[in-house]
Amino acid sequence: MERNTGASRTHIKQEIRILGIDDSPLISEDILVVGAVMRGGEWLEGVLRTYIKKDGLDATGKLVDMVRSSKHFGQIRVAMLNGVTMGGFNVVDMEALYESTGIPVISVMRKPPDMASIKSALKNLSEPEHRFEVISRAGNAIEVPAKRGKPIYMQYKGLDADSALGIVRSSTTHSRIPEPLRVAHLIATGIVLGESSPRP
Repeated sequence: MERNTGASRTHIKQEIRILGIDDSPLISEDILVVGAVMRGGEWLEGVLRTYIKKDGLDATGKLVDMVRSSKHFGQIRVAMLNGVTMGGFNVVDMEALYESTGIPVISVMRKPPDMASIKSALKNLSEPEHRFEVISRAGNAIEVPAKRGKPIYMQYKGLDADSALGIVRSSTTHSRIPEPLRVAHLIATGIVLGESSPRP
């Protein structure tokens, strides 16, 4: 797959290497973020970590550094986020993450974002206009028909809609959520809380 050439169709292999990224519970000012490198939705190959500030503005830069410094960097074909905010309202700029790594980015959500509620919540934080602009730039949330249960939703940068849809569906193997995100969440919660817990 060509990198840094704009949105393109990604050839989807069953064992495409996906980096699922999720944060830990908000129990301190420094929030653990875990990356799970998986082949498709079945095989865990590696675990990455970084820390971001709760409600901070450093998530994008920290994720770029985490990805680029990993020994798995050359093999990762897609980065997958559990929404574009982590550590509270520390917003990930999907475009910047893609442009800085050359790796297409997919954001997956259980329900489409409520932009009015988000805008209201951001009023209590620094640089609310900037945060809202970055969230808005992620684009419209597209429904992904579920293999089981309710549908989920996705946003994407650096690849086309059909490729993003195929990657999400092919890596959703054991729950509503793609396996790389489910595994990253279990690892992050297990480290911080002492025992892993599923996302409600």
